[in-house]
Amino acid sequence: MSRVGKMPIEVPKGVDVQLSAHQITVKGANGTLSRALSNHVRVKHDGGKVVFEPADESVQANAMSGTMRALVANMVNGVSKGFERKLTLVGVGFRAQAQGQKLNLQVGFSHPVVKEMPAGVKCETPTQTEIVIKGADRQAVGQVAAEVRAIRPPEPYKGKGIRYADERVSLKETKKK
Repeated sequence: MSRVGKMPIEVPKGVDVQLSAHQITVKGANGTLSRALSNHVRVKHDGGKVVFEPADESVQANAMSGTMRALVANMVNGVSKGFERKLTLVGVGFRAQAQGQKLNLQVGFSHPVVKEMPAGVKCETPTQTEIVIKGADRQAVGQVAAEVRAIRPPEPYKGKGIRYADERVSLKETKKK
């Protein structure tokens, strides 16, 4: 059996987990998340723990028990604490400004780039060169951060562009004559 799938999920106070036949719903302070359940996994919710077991002895069921456990653990963590991803802008004149559900970026193009935030994802700009993307859904936060980074990824010669705060860009040496 999957090592990850064997571990039960501790449900903190203030988080409500509801099971139906084909769906699991997690409610908390940061919102509500739901996910369809796989036919290969049996889910048990007793008290403050959620336990996942493979429905049969197949490799697929074993793998899905660990996957579903990890996804639901991220849902519980998201509705209780939330997830965030930090981005930094490197370059002369590169600026970011959050306006409600929109992120205005000036990153060296002839026009400003406006990125609309999806539902459940918030954007903040503590300084003009920092972007913080927050939300309860880990996948949505990571996807929005990747889309913002893709607007102007760091280039390899000077390192200019939008990068993750913990990303290290290795710079190339310029061509010699």
